[in-house]
Amino acid sequence: MAIEPITKVTGTAIHVPGSDIDTDRIIPARFMKCVTFDGLGEYAFYDVRFNPETGEKTNHPLNDPRFDNATIMLAGINFGCGSSREHAPQSLSKYGFKAIVAESYAEIFFGNSTTLGMPCVIAKKEDLDPLKKAVEEDATLEVTIDLEALKVSAGDISISVTLPDSARHALLSGKYDPIAELIANNDQIEATASGLAYVQ
Repeated sequence: MAIEPITKVTGTAIHVPGSDIDTDRIIPARFMKCVTFDGLGEYAFYDVRFNPETGEKTNHPLNDPRFDNATIMLAGINFGCGSSREHAPQSLSKYGFKAIVAESYAEIFFGNSTTLGMPCVIAKKEDLDPLKKAVEEDATLEVTIDLEALKVSAGDISISVTLPDSARHALLSGKYDPIAELIANNDQIEATASGLAYVQ
């Protein structure tokens, strides 16, 4: 089964402020008791979106109805640090995010996001700040991440971003999901296995 290449991601955006936002904040451990990742989206950032004593919503950006349909997240330094839990990018993907623009990422979070087809591009703080401001002022502003040109544009704003070559190639060629790659090449796997004496 062929995977559609990802060349651009377009949508409205939301800024989630803070540095070193770790995977436990993205998806608290108690919500990881699941057989599949389905349903994890509703628990994304749960402990900062809801008051632990009253259960009422906090003033977290994800609770702002202006950003209900945002599919691109803007973040700070070292996003996705902490434990290597795969559930963190899964919860963001299930929530509805299609891409992230941040100053930097934890390596494992970055890799797990890429295999979901959720590009994590890197922008300098001085370039990202005006974009954050514009999005906060106009929640309807359409943001486009161009993986071929390595540009992020929104209205009059256009900034350069970076993406490691391996991730960029995987996304642009539609070869970012290793499980799908295995399924698509099952005949070759069988042929190779049949020629191995220890598999007989």
